[in-house]
Amino acid sequence: MKRRILLVEDNLGTIEVVREELELLGYEVVVAENGLVAVEMATSQLPDLIVMDIRMPKMDGLEAASRIRQDPRTQSIPILAATAKAMPGDREKCLASGCDGYLAKPFTHKELDAAIRRLLKENPR
Repeated sequence: MKRRILLVEDNLGTIEVVREELELLGYEVVVAENGLVAVEMATSQLPDLIVMDIRMPKMDGLEAASRIRQDPRTQSIPILAATAKAMPGDREKCLASGCDGYLAKPFTHKELDAAIRRLLKENPR
């Protein structure tokens, strides 16, 4: 059975590229276009992992990660922050909001694969 990843991203070009990368790695991918939808989908889909953009409309990734962590049904789902917001201290802000890992965009196929494998290994469900 394929593991399911919730990709949270508002940029259509990035969605297509990252979805293709994840599918090539053997994952089933579901997409949420903003943090508000991500919180709802995390509960309804119960994915194995969430790849979360940080800057999005309606609700940013930091708030979405925090809300996902507050729900007992979703609090143990690993969250990988994937963002172009790569200023000093941003990694720490992402981790403090409830994210388990951090990738700065643009990232390579190899970096994405390694980050996901590490998080799934550390958080078996």
